[in-house]
Amino acid sequence: MDLIDLFLHLDKHLNEWAGQLGPWLYVVLFLIVFAETGLVVTPFLPGDSLLFAVGALAATDGSPIGYAWVGVLLSIAAILGDATNYSIGRALGPKVFTSTTSRLLNREHLGKAQAFYEKHGPKTIVIARFVPIVRTFAPFVAGVGKMHYPQFALYNVGGGLLWVWSILTAGYFFGGIEIIKKNFSLVVIAIVVLSLLPVVYEWWKSRRARSA
Repeated sequence: MDLIDLFLHLDKHLNEWAGQLGPWLYVVLFLIVFAETGLVVTPFLPGDSLLFAVGALAATDGSPIGYAWVGVLLSIAAILGDATNYSIGRALGPKVFTSTTSRLLNREHLGKAQAFYEKHGPKTIVIARFVPIVRTFAPFVAGVGKMHYPQFALYNVGGGLLWVWSILTAGYFFGGIEIIKKNFSLVVIAIVVLSLLPVVYEWWKSRRARSA
């Protein structure tokens, strides 16, 4: 099973896993969400599309997972994931960002990360939840930049709950619609495109500012 097939036909794969794993599917879903948000080496795992597909699965008759239970479980996974990622960044950041010549891992970038999170930290932590790839790296950089932890924790919890429940609920109520079921791969692509719009907008705004 390749990653592209997994993303585009996540609904079918979830149904297969549900039949094979039963209640153990909870554990698999928890680990995927935790890894996608908590480990900087796994940003390729499904996030938004997984939540949507899980919501759709929870709405089907005889589903092995319950909407409320899976929502609580995946909220915990998302919050613990970001907290772990933050802790890793905080612990490793000062050791990793020691070079003055490296183009990526140098002290100048560490200073920029600190300044960025002092200015945009809370908003960034919440918005990043809805942006693939950025979602995985944002808490790590927040840890590297030593964002004040109580502030990070507040927006981590709020952003995690908003992310999980909004997309899970969308899948629960709309994932069972026939046209969506028949065109799930297009829905996944649409979710990814919509998720990337904030990044494209920020890039466009920054480009305009430099041109001006």
